[in-house]
Amino acid sequence: MDRRRFISQTSLASLGMAFLPGIVTDVSAISISDTMNNFENAKSHKRFRPKYKSGFGGVAIGNGFHENPNIECLQAVEAAWNAGVRYYDTSPWYGLGTSERRLGLFLKDKPADEYTLSTKVGRILDPKENFDVTQAIWKGKMNFGYKYDYTASGVRRSVEDSLQRLGVSSIDIVYIHDLSPDNGDMKQDWLKYFEIAQKGAMPELTKMREEGLIKAWGFGVNTVEPILKAMEVADPDIFLSACQYSLIHHVDDLNKVFPKAAEKDISIVVGAPLCAGFLSGKDRYLYGGDFPTGVKEKLAALKKVADRHKVDLRTAALQFCAAPDVVSGVIPGAHTVEQATENAASFSTVIPADFWAELKKEKLIAANAPIPKT
Repeated sequence: MDRRRFISQTSLASLGMAFLPGIVTDVSAISISDTMNNFENAKSHKRFRPKYKSGFGGVAIGNGFHENPNIECLQAVEAAWNAGVRYYDTSPWYGLGTSERRLGLFLKDKPADEYTLSTKVGRILDPKENFDVTQAIWKGKMNFGYKYDYTASGVRRSVEDSLQRLGVSSIDIVYIHDLSPDNGDMKQDWLKYFEIAQKGAMPELTKMREEGLIKAWGFGVNTVEPILKAMEVADPDIFLSACQYSLIHHVDDLNKVFPKAAEKDISIVVGAPLCAGFLSGKDRYLYGGDFPTGVKEKLAALKKVADRHKVDLRTAALQFCAAPDVVSGVIPGAHTVEQATENAASFSTVIPADFWAELKKEKLIAANAPIPKT
């Protein structure tokens, strides 16, 4: 899709937002407290946290896995808002600017004190017509390339660029993105990038927090090593830990990351709580294209228990991720109204205690894993 067509379609969508089909437009008809009160973050923490744990991840509206229409994505964001969701996460990397532009088109008309917004730094986008991004999951036409920059000036520029793409005046949380050994561009060189970030990005983000330009910062990564290392050398507030806490795999976050984070009053936002759709019926597991040994068998076992207790497995997966006190957000992705509303509704659904008890008895979840309060 060319830029003129994008601007034309999204402008029309903005003007007609209140009349989009299939969306509840009377926000007053929905009580946010009724929807999210079971997963509201405590107010006793010194470090910043989103008010509610139910969030919206921006991968899908950045054309993750397949190209999604602009109108459909905007409808999904509004549906999430009308269902009570007030935490939205995005990144310059998601569709190389696409996710930020789409999300910002909706949020720019909302009071900034009514929602929490996070984005990421580490990649600077540069104009490049028909950029080939076949090494990633993004689909559709790309008009930007990228380069890594974890310096102080780089993260400052990245935040400023994101504000422009989003069309908003402030960002609450900034995550240092994909500085991790699973990054195919870096691999074992990630430690060299980490050293640059330790001298540049980390102190600069702390400075931006002290200046009041942002409220919190941390890392947004798919492995635990960078999170543990960052807690040793800097003063982060919050981490987006993706791919590491779900019904399928959670022991590393649970036993290595959560205790150390809790000691410092640092909170965790859980990314990929549905394993990129694997726990909601998609034929994929996370972002690598392969199915690790045992994951399909574990999914089948989880489904059997869920069926016996008449529990929706997707709902259980989201509530499981939100249960630990150290978790301050859970951000499943969505690009349709149905997905967004179902995800939000999962946080107000009651799941019987016997379901969780059987999961522990069958050793499908760790014995020490927190479970939702009933």
